[in-house]
This record gives sequence, C-alpha cells and structure tokens, in this order.
Amino acid sequence: MRCYLRFAVDISIKLGSMEPRRLRSFVAVAEELAFRRSLLVESSGVPVGLAVAGANKIDFKLFVETLRSIPVERPAPSSAQPQHLGLDKGYDFEEVRWRAAAFGLVGHIRTRGEEAPAPEAKLDQKARRWVVERTHSWINRFRSLLIRLAEKTENYLGLLHFVCGLIA
Repeated sequence: MRCYLRFAVDISIKLGSMEPRRLRSFVAVAEELAFRRSLLVESSGVPVGLAVAGANKIDFKLFVETLRSIPVERPAPSSAQPQHLGLDKGYDFEEVRWRAAAFGLVGHIRTRGEEAPAPEAKLDQKARRWVVERTHSWINRFRSLLIRLAEKTENYLGLLHFVCGLIA
C-alpha cells in the first residue's frame, strides 16, 4: 500500500486550438479557448487528484474541487505521521489554509511578498514543489492534451484521466 504523506497542487493554464463555433457568452468562450488544469500529486509525482475549469476561474477556487477528486480513500493522518501539502503563492489565502486543515493536511504555502531563500544542499529533505511541475510536463507530452483537441470538457477530462492512469 502506498503511503500518502506529502502532496503538491499546482495549476497549468493552456490555450485551446479550437475556434468558437457559434456566438456564446464570454464565459463559455473563455472556457473553450483557454482552460486551467489543477493537479494533485503525491511525493513521487503520481497524479492523485484532477480538476479542470475555464481560464477565468482563480487558482484557489479550484482547490477544494481538486482535493475532492481523489478517487481512493486516503489513510487518516495522525500526529505521528501528518500529511503535508505544498502550495505556491497563488494559494496564499486564509480560505485555502482553512480548507487544507479541514481535509487533515498541513499546508506549506509560500506567502506573497516573501523572497525565496537561497538554495541550500539538503540531501535528506524530500522534494515538495517540482514533482507537480514534472507531472504537468509529462501530461503535456501528449499532444491532444497540450492543445486540447477535444471540444467537450467531459472528453478532455476523460483523456486526462487516461493519461494520469498511464503515468501512475
């Protein structure tokens, strides 16, 4: 059984290749032409949760939807083995901290305006953020997902689930 102790969430914004077929509202066109893909990965880079929305949705609004998309039951966190969650500055909101705590996750969120510390060589420290960036890169290797050839969001989400299954 895999031990889920460290997670990371990130958003990837992509532009679709489709032209809108008929005149619709701005929201429908924004979702069709550009979209956000929110991805939750574990410490080894295996995708665990996934959410898709139009590009007009703010990062932290997809946060709860991404956490709820975990298809398998997580082991309950304990004080001896807490589950950590690495987030970037786009998630620096009290609502995100509160929601992460409600899901039993210890959030590691870089605050806005805070300078990144100088990198130090820590060989015993596990990676937090780059694993989700690497998984986004793996997903982008599939051309139909990179340029979003699927017109319907349901079809695109199905392709994403298929690719995440291949990665896992």
